[in-house]
Amino acid sequence: MPELANSVEPEFVACIGIDWGDKKHAWALQIAGSTKIEQGEVLHTPEAIQEWAMGLRQRFPTGRLAVALEQSRGPLVFALSKYGHLVLHPVHPTSAADYRKIFRPSGAKSDGPDAAMLLDMLVRHRDKLRPLNPDTPETRALQLLVEDRRQLVNERTRLSNRLGADLKSYYPQVLQWFEDPYAPVALDFLERWPTLEQLQKAKPATLQKFLQKHQCRDEAKNRARMEAMRTAVAATTDFAVVTVGCAAARAAVRLLRDLSQSIREYDQQIEKLAKAHPDFAIFDSLPGAGPVLVP
Repeated sequence: MPELANSVEPEFVACIGIDWGDKKHAWALQIAGSTKIEQGEVLHTPEAIQEWAMGLRQRFPTGRLAVALEQSRGPLVFALSKYGHLVLHPVHPTSAADYRKIFRPSGAKSDGPDAAMLLDMLVRHRDKLRPLNPDTPETRALQLLVEDRRQLVNERTRLSNRLGADLKSYYPQVLQWFEDPYAPVALDFLERWPTLEQLQKAKPATLQKFLQKHQCRDEAKNRARMEAMRTAVAATTDFAVVTVGCAAARAAVRLLRDLSQSIREYDQQIEKLAKAHPDFAIFDSLPGAGPVLVP
């Protein structure tokens, strides 16, 4: 998360409150020394935001504008942070919600009034709101990559759990033969033999070759695996359950394979950025630090 700096308060020619949305943002503006509040909307497109921001620059060619918004990161923050004449002041959602209840006890959100409410907070309590001072581009890139990677890992876990549930209904033995359903050996196995019936038609030599190819080198464990595969009994012969379970497993295999590849690509980018970061040596020296914790 970007740091909030304690800097000397600059003079602002105007203050703006923005209530962000997926498709458009409501704004309220008050010029310094005036009590009049102007209001409007701007579409959430790079072109519309640029036109709005540059319009403010032309209107106030020499000064800077304070902008309050209910987020410290996200698409709108990223879009506005490239304009030097806009000084962003993040408002914590809890603070905004509490302030909103002063005007609306229910706490219900409403775009236009919320923009005016954020403007009121900025005008009356700007000394309590610290301007956003983003980290270096390298640090922010590393931060976003690590967070995105975590989301991919969570998605892989979700799909892996779903695959496990599907297998339990028609092919539970796979979960005993392979520890991680998303491991390459398990995914390749399911792709090649998505049902027990198809597996038990395979020759022992074919199974042995498959396990060796996937670096399953424990011969005793391989023999036990192959014997279990030969003697396994179908969990169900219900055509509907087997058909649907097989289709779900095939779909999960494709999705998990793509996710694992994406996670590997993220790992490569993260490792490269982390090692190039000026503070890498400091964090790498910490006890217990490793390729996951250091970034």
